[in-house]
Amino acid sequence: MNNRFLAERGFGLRFVRGDVAGGITAAVVALPLALAFGVASGAGPLAGLYGAILVGFFASLFGGTPAQVSGPTGPMTVVMAAVVIQYAHHPALAFTVVMLGGLMQIGFGLLKLGRYVTYIPFPVVAGFMTGIGSIIVILEIAPLLGHPVSSEGVFTALAQLPGVLLHGDPATLALGAIGLGCMILLPAPLRRWMPPPLFALVVVTLLAPHLAPHSPVIGPIPHGLPHFLPPQFEVAEIPHMLRSAFSLAVLGSIDSLLTSLVADNVTRTHHHSDRELVGQGIGNVASGLFGANPGAGATMRTLVNVRAGGRSPVGGMVHALVLLAAVLGLSPLVSGIPLAALAAILIHVAWQIVDLRYIRTLYRADRAELAVMLTVALLTVTVDLISAVGVGVVMASLISARELSAHQLAQLNIVSSETDAAPFTDEERQLLRRARSRVMVVHLSGPFSFCSAQDMVRRMAAVGAGWRAAVLDLTDVTLVDASVAMAIREVVAALTDNGTPVFLVGHDREVARDLERMEALGRMPAERRVESRAEGIRRAVELALDGEETTPVA
Repeated sequence: MNNRFLAERGFGLRFVRGDVAGGITAAVVALPLALAFGVASGAGPLAGLYGAILVGFFASLFGGTPAQVSGPTGPMTVVMAAVVIQYAHHPALAFTVVMLGGLMQIGFGLLKLGRYVTYIPFPVVAGFMTGIGSIIVILEIAPLLGHPVSSEGVFTALAQLPGVLLHGDPATLALGAIGLGCMILLPAPLRRWMPPPLFALVVVTLLAPHLAPHSPVIGPIPHGLPHFLPPQFEVAEIPHMLRSAFSLAVLGSIDSLLTSLVADNVTRTHHHSDRELVGQGIGNVASGLFGANPGAGATMRTLVNVRAGGRSPVGGMVHALVLLAAVLGLSPLVSGIPLAALAAILIHVAWQIVDLRYIRTLYRADRAELAVMLTVALLTVTVDLISAVGVGVVMASLISARELSAHQLAQLNIVSSETDAAPFTDEERQLLRRARSRVMVVHLSGPFSFCSAQDMVRRMAAVGAGWRAAVLDLTDVTLVDASVAMAIREVVAALTDNGTPVFLVGHDREVARDLERMEALGRMPAERRVESRAEGIRRAVELALDGEETTPVA
């Protein structure tokens, strides 16, 4: 690696001490979470740990957010759990899906799609995060009560819920409650030296033999380095595999770039979105090739790293190496961790995923956005993530289009006499006064888009016919899209067909040239294209009053 590569990613001796401290601290936080996410996904605790190691290392090395720490997250775990269930008959296919998702993320980065991921409306993000948090809670109720996690998905877990509640193990539930209590009530001084998830894991593991000796535990796990899993395919499953991979790629990209924004705010830096997607993709390809869980930028671990002094990719790489050392040396200790402890950690994570403050704000401020969020949440739980995000984006776009339409139409003034409704000069007002309502001036300002195109046509049509001349003023227009161009073409054609000559103001502007390229101005003669509004109104008035007065318009 050359010096430029290292410099672009923030490597430097200046921050090494803080990066090492941040990486070690982030690893301590990541250990219980990686175990919990691995078990929850159905791939096993070792898959969760190696997901944190591989994604954490390669996303830091090649990514575009220096202080970010990556690894398995709640949202990625939910999608991975569905993939593991789908390919229970051939587990290697599940990890091929992870690899394909990583390749798609690399493609997103190379195509420079990183900036567009952040355009997803926040109600949509809040909706699928709420849905994912709900799925985690639904799936983790069973292990919290001493039952195995449902291997058939959310609907089966819901169907089994009455039996799980009626036949739960009170002792195991007590362990889980203690774990939740440790994370929620741990005093601030203790949080400074031990992260709440790790504290809960240690306390519950020590109490389990005494309070609930029969509570299910992780059990023996293999230790050592992971085995290489070459990609495998079944022809009939390829469309389903690509769809699942796309879900992982989209969710991982959104999750990572949102965390990148958080890291920017804390460190006062600016991440490189496309490079971050490439780094995350490389990490997920590595995870898929070695039978590990997919990952993304993890907000909690990133903030822990930054607060401990981490500022460069060294922190994320140290975090991965510390976890690798833990896998190679602590496997016997990990095997005795109660599943109830991991369930408590995940339920606490799910609670943090759901943005209750934003939901309360929506309920008081905007019912339409609340409807978007709830729809996306429901579809995330009942259908799938991609469908939920697609429907949510369409709904949010329609709501925005409605609001933009009203705003844009307010910038459309149809003037036929002296008025204060448009920013006209005294000379222009005098000209309109002389026209005696025989000249129509259409004044547009600001950007115009498809949101207002049809309403624009209807408003102009409602003004009626019988004009002697018309002026289309584009002087203050900053943007038009194809829909508006076609609307203008329809208006110009209607006026021309009625025998009303149209003068174009602002023909030298880029917007007018765009309209001409799209043939929106029809065959408007060159002599009717003028540079200033005053000149356009003057010529329209002269034409409208032709033969009615001998004195030229002053």
